[in-house]
Amino acid sequence: MLETRHIALDELPALQQLPPITLEEMDSVRLLNRTDTKFLTDEQTLVGILQDAVAAGYRALVTDGSKIAWYDTLYFDTPELGMFLDHHNRRLVRQKVRTRVYVASGQCFLEIKRKNNHGRTKKKRTGIPVADFKDFSGNAAACEYLAGHSNYTADGLSPSLETVFRRITLVNPAMTERLTIDSCLGFKNIRNGAESSLANGVVIELKQDGRADSPMRGILLDHRVKPIRVSKYCVGVTLTDHVVKSGRFKARIRMIEKQINNKISTDLC
Repeated sequence: MLETRHIALDELPALQQLPPITLEEMDSVRLLNRTDTKFLTDEQTLVGILQDAVAAGYRALVTDGSKIAWYDTLYFDTPELGMFLDHHNRRLVRQKVRTRVYVASGQCFLEIKRKNNHGRTKKKRTGIPVADFKDFSGNAAACEYLAGHSNYTADGLSPSLETVFRRITLVNPAMTERLTIDSCLGFKNIRNGAESSLANGVVIELKQDGRADSPMRGILLDHRVKPIRVSKYCVGVTLTDHVVKSGRFKARIRMIEKQINNKISTDLC
């Protein structure tokens, strides 16, 4: 797994004070057919956000005894990076294909995200052996699942970008929304070996079935954290590939650098 530097979130009093919620309890807010709103901030601001989340009654998902979970994700794309370019070129209907490992448990999934022209995101996933994380083309069931839920086939895709991050998941008292907080993001371009990171960046995603008012929106606004359109996959490719067309995303990354007040580290090959 990629290594990235980070602050010790598990030692923060605010995180310790958040009441726990189990995965079984959270099933009612899985929101696989959802509207996503993303926000970007830094780790220092996150501390205050967590303190306000405690006061607002949010609960934190606990898995394998911890409120922090590490994720290892591998994105697949066409040889010409068609999925990346669909996003860059503002194509409304687009897809992403990835495998994901929950590091603590070793559970592995093939996931397909589809965004429609109404801005809604639907995610489908199926379990696969962790041995198929980097290459599921020999798994007949996974290949059939991909063909049945996307416009792609396994033989037309190959690994593009690996991302690792740690995640905190919060649920509001009414159980109507889910908030994922991703930090310590690291990227590795599988095709050229380049690595990069958003060491101080925090990507917050508010996931709802609609755009109903949310206490968390108010909390984020109080901390001057505003919505931003950002894709971890697109940011990672832009940071690690200077050949692919990415002008629109480069401007977005300059905005990200300014917003988190931290120079993004790169080691481009």
